[in-house]
Amino acid sequence: MSHTDERLSASERRAAREAHLIASSKARDLSRELKINDFHGGVHPPENKHQSTGEPIGSIPLAEDLMVPLNQHIGGTAIPLVKLGDEVLKGQKIAEADGPVSCPVHAPTSGKVVAIEPMAVPHASGMVADCIQIRTDGRDEWCALTPVADYQNRDIDDLLEQIRECGIAGMGGAGFPTAVKLNPRGGAEIDTLIINGTECEPYITADDMLMRERADEIIAGVEILAHLLEQPERVLIGIEDNKPEAIQAMKQAAKGTRFHVVTFPTKYPSGGEKQLIEILTGREVPNEGLPANVGIVCQNVGTARAVYRAIALGEPLISRVTTVVGESLSRQRNIEVPLGTPIQHILECHGIDRGVLQRIVIGGPMMGYTIEDEASPVVKTTNCILAPTDKELPPAPPAQACIRCGLCAEACPASLLPQQLYWYARAEDREKLQAYNLFDCIECGACSYVCPSSIPLVQYYRAAKGDIRAARQEKEKADRARERFEYRKLRLEKAEQEKEAKRLARKKAAEEARKKREQDASSPEAQAAKQESDVVAAALARVKAKQATPEQQLARAQRTLTSAEHRVERMQQKLADAEEAQKAQLEAQLKTAQLKLQEARDKLAEAERLQVTAPAQEQPAGEKAEPSFTEDKLTVASASSSAAGAAIERAKAAAAARASMSPEEKRASEIEALKKRVEKAEARLAKARSEDDPNTGAFETALEKMQAKLQEKLAQQGSGE
Repeated sequence: MSHTDERLSASERRAAREAHLIASSKARDLSRELKINDFHGGVHPPENKHQSTGEPIGSIPLAEDLMVPLNQHIGGTAIPLVKLGDEVLKGQKIAEADGPVSCPVHAPTSGKVVAIEPMAVPHASGMVADCIQIRTDGRDEWCALTPVADYQNRDIDDLLEQIRECGIAGMGGAGFPTAVKLNPRGGAEIDTLIINGTECEPYITADDMLMRERADEIIAGVEILAHLLEQPERVLIGIEDNKPEAIQAMKQAAKGTRFHVVTFPTKYPSGGEKQLIEILTGREVPNEGLPANVGIVCQNVGTARAVYRAIALGEPLISRVTTVVGESLSRQRNIEVPLGTPIQHILECHGIDRGVLQRIVIGGPMMGYTIEDEASPVVKTTNCILAPTDKELPPAPPAQACIRCGLCAEACPASLLPQQLYWYARAEDREKLQAYNLFDCIECGACSYVCPSSIPLVQYYRAAKGDIRAARQEKEKADRARERFEYRKLRLEKAEQEKEAKRLARKKAAEEARKKREQDASSPEAQAAKQESDVVAAALARVKAKQATPEQQLARAQRTLTSAEHRVERMQQKLADAEEAQKAQLEAQLKTAQLKLQEARDKLAEAERLQVTAPAQEQPAGEKAEPSFTEDKLTVASASSSAAGAAIERAKAAAAARASMSPEEKRASEIEALKKRVEKAEARLAKARSEDDPNTGAFETALEKMQAKLQEKLAQQGSGE
């Protein structure tokens, strides 16, 4: 006798059996109408469901800290909207969906954000992922909610957006975003909505208890789902016949609706999406296809309830019903637990005996996985926490060699060849694995369950799928890189072609212009222009030759020397007045100025040597005088040359005299020169004022600058600098 039967009275047991018989009879009648089908393979492991169905759905005290993962579903990781130290309310959105296949995340209770960092999450790989840690304040205070009133008269897109904003994802399997699933792409016409209440995995009773106690909410959610799918022809609620109480409750809630509660024989894994579709409709989903490809949408009963609460109450998905079971616990039951609650806290609230605990399994013994870190939190897809003992769930014996018995192929519900997939997975033959439809494997574990050699077949398939997905991602990256390279190459080739076309056009235009010039060169006007051009070129050549005379070179060298001397003096003055931190830089600048001064002296010496040694330039015998020069012009040029020579001599004498002066004498000479310039400027300004010259302002400014410079020099002379 089971634990449940011990708690029930005889009359209650009779009523339960009668309800089961009535449900089975009605199911047979409906099965004739719907033609219940069977699927290939399947197994019948011990159900072990009575342990957790003896109590109603309960609750536990809030944990001190909730770790809320940013990705609790298939799709993109949500983007945090909060920062450290923020106070949040229950139901407040704390992370935004990133992309169309993603879900936002909400605070399961009120509290304070104390961390946003990678933490342990429930995953077969033992990986860590980004989480938001909330320190609960115990008030459990809700934020303002926005329910949708009269949803039947609202636009479907608005309802889908509400479901998306409430973070609803599938609660029975992989956690696919519900809003995306309810909006099939590619123009698929949906004629059947299937609500999955099968829950075929051993030990798990979360959906069973939910249907018993929350049937009205589930049916209300099914009505919303049917409305979103524009009222498909059939709405089928599939439940295995080992849940008589749930069947009775769902049928009672579905009275007055067109929804059919369909029961069928218990067999694992009839709760698989493709297997349930085949059972209820006889349709087969194509390889690597979706149910929408055959006109069907399938949703879990927990998802239907979450949709109802999102639309009618405005509640986001922040908690779920989870089975807590295992002989290492003193209390086994189902609880509605806030998402993010650490598994360690749940186990402690149920009297965990770590002395007999073998391991912690998330999910059931067939499809579940072991976790090592008890700090991992409950997420949207956590339907069971199994804490077995060694006696209850003995460790698997060591794997032995395959004996090719074929039992795995007989048990496979997807009609695959597990033995062949096993060999190809070991050989890492990805092409063969895909040819044998590896991705149709639902990882139910039926093949491993019946294998007499205890080979962990599902683990090989999971690893092979991961390798193939990684290879596909790498191939996609390589394809995108190749496309970018080819596009860049095409773009560069196009640019080069355009550049070459422009070059040829310019060349053609230049050739045409040259031919036109050659044609025009024979005209009288072109000949006259050419003669005029020759005269101008000759004049420019004479000017250039004149500029290059030794006298002009000497004058330039003297000016350069004077400028270099002044620069050296200024740098010496700056160095003397500079602070200690600037002296190194100024010393380098002074050294550079001294080098330029030496170069100027060398150039002056060279210019003087060239002037002394330059031979008198005589006109060659027999050369005719240029017709453009008259005798008067030659006389003027000669006089100008004599004046230039005198000026050069005076500059040389001044430079020589300046070189022999002391610094005080040089300063006195500069002051005298400035005084004379100031006197001339004053006279020029007075004349401009008397004549009302428009440049009077410029003369005043120039005089002020010279007076300021004179005062500066006088001040330096007075201080003895």
